[in-house]
Amino acid sequence: MTTQYQQTAWSLDELFTSSTGPEMTRAMADLDQGMADFEKQRAQLSADMPVERFLEVIHQYEKINAQASRIYSFAGLQFAANTQDQQATAFLAQIDQQMAVLQNRGLFFSLWWKALDDQSASRLMEGAGEFRYWLEEMRHFKPHTLSEPEEKVVNIKNVTGATALTNLYDSITNRYVFKVEIEREVKELTRGELMVFVRQHDPDLRARAYQELYRVYGADGPILGQIYQTLVRDWRNEQVDLRKFSSPITARNLTNDIPDPVVDTLLEVARQNTHIFQRFFRLKANRLGVDRLRRYDIYAPLAQSKKMYPFSDAAGMVLDAFSQFDPQFARSAQRVFDDRHLDSEVRKGKRGGAFCASVTPELTPWVLLNYQSRSDDVSTMAHELGHAVHSMLASHHSVLTFQSNLPLAETASTFGEMLLIDKLLATETDEGVRRDVLFRQVDDAYATIMRQSFFALFEKQAHQMVQEGATVDDLAAAYLQNLQDQFGDAVDVSDEFRWEWVSIPHIYQVPFYVYAYAFGQLLVFALYQQYKEEGEAFKPRYTRILSAGGSKAPVQVLTEAGLDISKDEFWQGRFTAIARLVDQLESLYV
Repeated sequence: MTTQYQQTAWSLDELFTSSTGPEMTRAMADLDQGMADFEKQRAQLSADMPVERFLEVIHQYEKINAQASRIYSFAGLQFAANTQDQQATAFLAQIDQQMAVLQNRGLFFSLWWKALDDQSASRLMEGAGEFRYWLEEMRHFKPHTLSEPEEKVVNIKNVTGATALTNLYDSITNRYVFKVEIEREVKELTRGELMVFVRQHDPDLRARAYQELYRVYGADGPILGQIYQTLVRDWRNEQVDLRKFSSPITARNLTNDIPDPVVDTLLEVARQNTHIFQRFFRLKANRLGVDRLRRYDIYAPLAQSKKMYPFSDAAGMVLDAFSQFDPQFARSAQRVFDDRHLDSEVRKGKRGGAFCASVTPELTPWVLLNYQSRSDDVSTMAHELGHAVHSMLASHHSVLTFQSNLPLAETASTFGEMLLIDKLLATETDEGVRRDVLFRQVDDAYATIMRQSFFALFEKQAHQMVQEGATVDDLAAAYLQNLQDQFGDAVDVSDEFRWEWVSIPHIYQVPFYVYAYAFGQLLVFALYQQYKEEGEAFKPRYTRILSAGGSKAPVQVLTEAGLDISKDEFWQGRFTAIARLVDQLESLYV
């Protein structure tokens, strides 16, 4: 790739140029009118309506959702770009309120559909084409659906309840400034800038970075913990007490359309395989010349290389890696750069971390990075651009069906990272760096599989503890025990890590999201093995998986790919592959 990409903020102009201009005013008016026209369909809905008429109603609903997604995404992306911007914060709150009202006005359609008798529903689904699975999935929630007045109350209270609290959490934590002494100078850093140092060679600097991270979060731990407790109670009040899900996590599993036993099996197999990563951490301690790793050291590099990757070089590496697999993947990823839908700068107030936001099928997704030229940042770029490619491959579907559910949503992103790793190994001539890349593969497997699985196990425990009246300190103590269960005697965990849980946005924003990462990583290990064994023959099947988007049940998509996720053996086989990688690393030092 010869294009010289620059690190810039994104442009939201394809959505709107401002939140206050006439363009936004017209869009809101059009959305209101579209919903008013849709509301007229309430009286026309009937069990014996013709399929053609039913599809007209769906297309009208589809158009409303597309317009709402454009407006809501603009508000969210503008806020992410600067969480301290009062105008952006106020506009997001305003849109949250208006979208709740809009959702309530259109609620009659989903309630009618879920209440319809099975015979009539089957007849209409027979002719629904690509909307069939979307309609089937909606009816899965029939046992957990409330009356229309109750559903409206839930939607309205969420605006000033859970949604407001997660926005408050973002505003509080994204204003944090971290102070660390580096080369005899105290520097003020964002969280993204601080976390660079937890992967540095200097062990004292790694420790100071982590200590400062949890000093700041721990200072607000009681407040952040109260926010979490309230969100947990809110989740239980709605999902278990009102909607009658059997457990808090079951509500997420149904949204993901993944059976409870599959998730239970995944988490239990992860729990049974902690010894693999403990063995890896003992090996790493040996190579670092210490008796035992500290929690500060688990991402420590083995090579002392200070190799940095300028943004343009990183973009070229990722696009080349994608192109070597399939030029279509690279062309799709390049659109994110060319359309100025990438915000890669590091700025105070900007949301930390990284994400990919898909708005509507015809629009190139928006990607947020906090790029700082590390090898990890290159991997993150590949990960988020993988998400974007996934969305674009499914762009032939409706706005109602193009986005896959959470576990499958991590497929293309993780696969993209593995393509990048292969390219790094193929082109890197420094043996120290190559060895470090191999170690980093297991580091990343720990971070994505074991760490996320134990986050999910903590969430399950925390939801139960809050229900039983646990304090914030009780939750912090339970989290510290969770870490000790992960690491055993292979890693020394310092007390300040009891506050790590309050620094994890996902458990606040999307309860039980985190197991999707472990699911996706383990799934990709299986797919990547197929790719290595089959070569070109694998690519059409993989493309079909991604192109399905959210138009099919995930179990069906994976079954068609020859994967049975209901079996213990499937998940254990992936952990066995990780164990073989640890074997390979151990053999390098015999």
